[in-house]
Amino acid sequence: MSIWWSLHLRREAASVPLARRLLIGTMETAGVDPDISYDLSVALSEACANAVEHGGDTGRGPGSEAYRVTAYLDGEKCRIEVADAGPGFPAASAGRSRPPVRPAHSDAENGRGLCLIEELADHVHIGNKPGRGGAVVSFDKVLKWRSDAPLMAV
Repeated sequence: MSIWWSLHLRREAASVPLARRLLIGTMETAGVDPDISYDLSVALSEACANAVEHGGDTGRGPGSEAYRVTAYLDGEKCRIEVADAGPGFPAASAGRSRPPVRPAHSDAENGRGLCLIEELADHVHIGNKPGRGGAVVSFDKVLKWRSDAPLMAV
């Protein structure tokens, strides 16, 4: 079984629950275990919230006022990618393939999203779009299925 979808969303707070509900609905319909669906939906919400808050640059024109969410349920894995047209992440330090993710204080209201994504997903890639600018956060998780899953991978 393979399912994929892609959304082109405005950088508005209302787009975050829209993406989350679509992901949860897709996984519920496919028969993914609710705990896995919840983890991935929280990670997606954090990635979308980052794109909404940091992912635009008015100097780049109207395209910077949108971001893209793509989800793939393929076999035993779900992969999600959130890409924006903002300034991207700061350049990686020497010897690192990506910018460091710094944990935020537990009482901080901001700055916990990327750490939370890393905790909830099995594999995370954080980087910049080559050449065009913008950030890309992608993550995946091995799926578990309900016993009555209608679309379970075989």
